[in-house]
Amino acid sequence: MGGMIEAIITVLGRFVMNTISSFGYSGIFLTMAIESACIPLPSEIIMPFSGYLVTTGQFSLMGVTLAGAIGNVAGSIVAYYAGVWGGRPFVERYGPYMLVSRRDLDLADRWFQKYGDAAVLFSRMLPVVRTFISLPAGIAGMNFPRFVLFTFVGALPWCYLLAYIGVKMGEQWDQLHDYFHQLDIVIGVLLVLAGGYFLWSHWPRRGSDHTS
Repeated sequence: MGGMIEAIITVLGRFVMNTISSFGYSGIFLTMAIESACIPLPSEIIMPFSGYLVTTGQFSLMGVTLAGAIGNVAGSIVAYYAGVWGGRPFVERYGPYMLVSRRDLDLADRWFQKYGDAAVLFSRMLPVVRTFISLPAGIAGMNFPRFVLFTFVGALPWCYLLAYIGVKMGEQWDQLHDYFHQLDIVIGVLLVLAGGYFLWSHWPRRGSDHTS
């Protein structure tokens, strides 16, 4: 399992780097939209790498923050309407194909039931919940303009924080380059710390969900 996860992480990292390097701000928007549509492409990879590119002069910190937040909104809208049109049965049936487990959905449901619309705002900086909170919001029929506003406002600090981390790590590139000679600095660190945890915590659950 460890080798499989490492291979998947590397593929995801390369995809993120190639997409952002090739398409610029549009690449940030696209990858963040994918992540926010409940597809496992962690923002913990996307935004720090974008922040690293700020230090090369390709982007501005505010630009990558806005591109990430707007992409987050776009992908969240897709997940929101999956909840509106398909409801819980649709998500439970097709969610496992995108590594959305019932445990993830139950966790997001509990957050939404406990905090209501505010969960969409405050959960954007929480692991797992931030990715799936749009589904119960759509299932519950949350007011759409409020959903968009709360998603954007909640995503801004998360995107800024991760991009800022990438900026700071990029500033240390000269000292760390020898150690991370095969991968860009942000990918080398965050794929292990964030992407590894994300995939490790999701992949085994897919089988358990079908057997429960």
